[in-house]
Amino acid sequence: MSEKVTTAAAAAEPIKFKKPSQLKEIWRRFRKNPGSMIGLVMLCLIAFFLIFANLFASYDSAVTQNLSQKLATPSAEHIFGLDSYGRDLLARVLYGGRTSIAIAVLATLSSCVVGCALGAIAGYFGGKVDSIIMRGLDIFMSVPDILFTMAVVFALGANTVNLVIALTLAYFTNYVRLVRSQILSLSDLEYVEAAKAGGASSARIILTHIFPNAMGVIIVNTTLNVAKIILYESTLGFLGLGMPPPAPEWGQIISDAREYMRVAPHMLIFPALAIVITACSVNLVGDGLRDAMDPHLKS
Repeated sequence: MSEKVTTAAAAAEPIKFKKPSQLKEIWRRFRKNPGSMIGLVMLCLIAFFLIFANLFASYDSAVTQNLSQKLATPSAEHIFGLDSYGRDLLARVLYGGRTSIAIAVLATLSSCVVGCALGAIAGYFGGKVDSIIMRGLDIFMSVPDILFTMAVVFALGANTVNLVIALTLAYFTNYVRLVRSQILSLSDLEYVEAAKAGGASSARIILTHIFPNAMGVIIVNTTLNVAKIILYESTLGFLGLGMPPPAPEWGQIISDAREYMRVAPHMLIFPALAIVITACSVNLVGDGLRDAMDPHLKS
């Protein structure tokens, strides 16, 4: 009798379906996009070659001159050939990639932090605070990014810290407008009003109730900005405003190749390919994340 009761009770219980986590759902959507997966694989390969660059070439070969073999074409000994000073081009591309990508990532993260903080303050508090921040932002945005970055590097000097500062000041404006618009659309929702009524501080409301719901847009924008800043950093190096020599940097390597494009095209081809492949890979991953994190896209 007791077994029948137990069986009947079990049958009466509703069947519970485990809802997949948000991260798993995002990953499911992301991996269904062939372009995104190609970009992710390429980024993993690029990261592997840059992190373990010493397995493929020594840093000394990237900075030590050997004029007797300058402009040597690619060979089994030097896969990418040698540059105009007899330095190994593979080593310069690998170690230059470390520099360029590190500066781009640091500048992206710092611009994200600064821009998100200002955007959150402007959107949440509004009024005079919002007006002051947005008018200051208009001043920053009235100057072309590349000219502003060049001016900052001229004023501060060319090194890693100053390049990060210059690129941060050029790119934080994107985040201010993005986060401000997100804050304005979320701050009037019921759960935010409930938190205000419950006595939660402004910082707590922004960090725990508003930011998590805006994080998807911020992550996608940050990913796409990495590619843009890699190109900007390379442009600065090309113009002679990057890392001081003999430290390798992608833009500087291409700048050195200008005079030898006809007689030694390998000096231009390999660093240019490195920039293009890296930027395209980051963009593919960013596009995939945007599609995967879009709540209106069903797949």
